[in-house]
Amino acid sequence: MNKILIIDDDKSLLELLQNCIHDLYEVDTAWNGKQGLDMLSQTKYDLVLLDVMLPGENGFEVLGKIRKQYAVPVIMLTAKNSPSDKVSGLEIGADDYVTKPFNMEELLARAASQIRRNTTLKNGVLPQEKLCFDKITIIPQMKGILKENKEVLLTGKEFDLLYFLASSPKQAYTKKQIYKAVWKDDYVYDDNNIMALVSKIRKKIEDDPENPSIIQTVRGVGYRFGGGQ
Repeated sequence: MNKILIIDDDKSLLELLQNCIHDLYEVDTAWNGKQGLDMLSQTKYDLVLLDVMLPGENGFEVLGKIRKQYAVPVIMLTAKNSPSDKVSGLEIGADDYVTKPFNMEELLARAASQIRRNTTLKNGVLPQEKLCFDKITIIPQMKGILKENKEVLLTGKEFDLLYFLASSPKQAYTKKQIYKAVWKDDYVYDDNNIMALVSKIRKKIEDDPENPSIIQTVRGVGYRFGGGQ
């Protein structure tokens, strides 16, 4: 059975989540970021549900520490619904974002999607094809890339976007096409999420993120994969 860690200081919500999903997943809970990070260091989890508004270090700060050590999928939980919060989470490395109060069926669907996708990549099922370019090699089995023979790990959404573009080099894709391919959802003009994700990837893989050569902006259209040429 897959294991989920929920980090949230709302004890009533923790109890509700435990009652709703304990038949589907093994569930551990933490009331603050420090406790959650300690548990991550001791146990292997398949997913983390992380609240933004935590006592002490907030969820964004905790997420930053998680991303320095772990590639586990993270879904942010927040009572705020502003685009800036979503962008901040994605820039740090969140895989998905759910706003409170949320529909339990939707949360479970998103959780299952992240776990399934991460398991697929770890097992090297699909996609399998390694993509080689001048400056980087994209390796699905490691959910990341090699750049100058150094491993660069990506979050789930980062890898999905990069692999989607790299599968058709030089092909320009609209933001609508990218959103539907990466988020597997109807496009709702959520350009901030796309731009935040592209910015995060560029910081990891580009020699000069301000003048990118791998993921290139196509004005008036969207983005294309240049491969570093």
